[in-house]
Amino acid sequence: MSRPVLSYKDIRVSFTTEFGEVDAVKGVSFDVAPGEVVAVVGESGSGKSVTSSTAMGLLPGNATIDGEVEFDGQPVSKMTPGQRRRLRGQDISMIFQEPMTALNPVLRVSDQLVEALQVHDIAYGQQALRKAVDLLRQVGIPDPERRVREYPHQFSGGQRQRIVIAMAIACGPKVIIADEPTTALDVTVQAEILDLLRTLKGELNTGILLITHNMGVVADMADRVVVMLHGEVVETGPVSEVMLSPRHPYTQRLLDAMPKLRQDSHDLEETVHEAEEVHGEHVDPDGATVSVTEPETDARPGTSASETTESGPGRTASGDPFALEAKDIALEYKFRRKATRVVEGVSFQVEPGEIMGLVGESGSGKSTVAKAVLGLLDVPEGELYVRGKNMPALKGRERKALKREIGVVFQDPAASLDPRMPIGDIITEPMVVHKVGDKRSRLNRAQELLDAVRLPRSVVNRFPHELSGGQRQRISIARALTLSPTLLIADEPTSALDVSVQAAVLDMFKELQEEYSFACLFVSHDLAVIDTLAHKVLVMQNGRAVEQGSTDEILRHPHEDYTQRLLAAAPVPHPQEQAERRDARRQLLAAQGLNLD
Repeated sequence: MSRPVLSYKDIRVSFTTEFGEVDAVKGVSFDVAPGEVVAVVGESGSGKSVTSSTAMGLLPGNATIDGEVEFDGQPVSKMTPGQRRRLRGQDISMIFQEPMTALNPVLRVSDQLVEALQVHDIAYGQQALRKAVDLLRQVGIPDPERRVREYPHQFSGGQRQRIVIAMAIACGPKVIIADEPTTALDVTVQAEILDLLRTLKGELNTGILLITHNMGVVADMADRVVVMLHGEVVETGPVSEVMLSPRHPYTQRLLDAMPKLRQDSHDLEETVHEAEEVHGEHVDPDGATVSVTEPETDARPGTSASETTESGPGRTASGDPFALEAKDIALEYKFRRKATRVVEGVSFQVEPGEIMGLVGESGSGKSTVAKAVLGLLDVPEGELYVRGKNMPALKGRERKALKREIGVVFQDPAASLDPRMPIGDIITEPMVVHKVGDKRSRLNRAQELLDAVRLPRSVVNRFPHELSGGQRQRISIARALTLSPTLLIADEPTSALDVSVQAAVLDMFKELQEEYSFACLFVSHDLAVIDTLAHKVLVMQNGRAVEQGSTDEILRHPHEDYTQRLLAAAPVPHPQEQAERRDARRQLLAAQGLNLD
């Protein structure tokens, strides 16, 4: 094996704080070879990002570092400031988790790419601009000659991450440190980014240090795995060994906590064959395409939303009104008196005590529908019924009374909880707004809900910053249940959580739903989470309902091309099976006539 391009040798990092020394990394050692992907996995606080930042010299001034990081055999700590500046970007580059914070919003993409090239003496002027266009073309940005002069906000999330990758490879680095590069991305965009990194690794022979908590991404990308817990390496080895025969209990817990999509590679192969029949071509393993006679097809079940056109609320089989019902709703955003239609003709029903998963890529209209249900967005067309009442038509007290029936859990608990309010006041705030109970009964309700979400009652007097991310999300769920709602809106409530914390929150959510019997509209792009929780699924694309039906029907036997692509892109935490799924996904895209480049 060739000499490591990046080596961590007994790295120890501590931070000086007002409360004393905090040991963040405790004796970490591992290597990254050229052309190798080493994944560092673990929960928040395990020391992953601190370890990666050590190589770049990006730790704050209160950090004390022992041990040594070597790049290509040279100790980084003994480099001069000038040598270290050249190291960053030219030899070691970094891909950050959130592309909008890594890109300057007031500079054109061309300016940012050209700057990276000029700072490291790679190219100047028109030559640098041509190189920038080539980089965008290399990472798959369409029409790069035109788009290079646009601003970051004019690109989608996946395209912005591609631009960050273009900046990272601009100087031909020997090592790329990718810190959670796909966490904020939809499953299909995530698959494209991983394909891109895999291609670049092969073309440039670049070593990749991948920081992630997604074990499916690890199975898809990594050659070796380093598992960290409380600043220490608890297990390391080849990806197949660590993921299929984990030795340490913590690694086993991480793998057990990963929600798993119950569609195996055999199911995906069947989907590929069906797609080949429908689209009239077969893709051989060697890439040859053979025409297939297209069969006659009847209208497929589950591809359309409810076809009820009668005015007025619908009823369940027992005669009760649906907890939530949408009839051909259209939604739009207004800016300077100009309306932009973002959702069109969407219909669905959620029965009392039922969870409906709402899935689709960013921009599909999922969160927009959730906002409309919460009364935060007007409904210019169609009808939206909550417990049989058309919410958009209600005014004043009647509308406010209906809102008591709806609870909401947002994606980011840190942003949705008031940092100046104690936990008890946060949980009981809905009771104050709706003038329910007195001080004593509100405190009793807060303590009752803390018991329900498995937090100690002593938390009632603490503040949000004193709790972990998982604990804050439990508080958000407790607040949503304060008024015993019949309908809960959960908008990506676990996407910001580590995999083990996510598993605990999902288990608790399932138990609470069974205990309180609330209906739920659960918005997510994680199909495995939807498979774990939901009774039925609605798939959205470009503001329209593509397919809906029971969870088993949609996730095991999808009819629509878009649903098939979503499922094919979802990674599984098994290296061999994921390799088979990756090949099957490429065959599916080819069968559907989509570009594989």
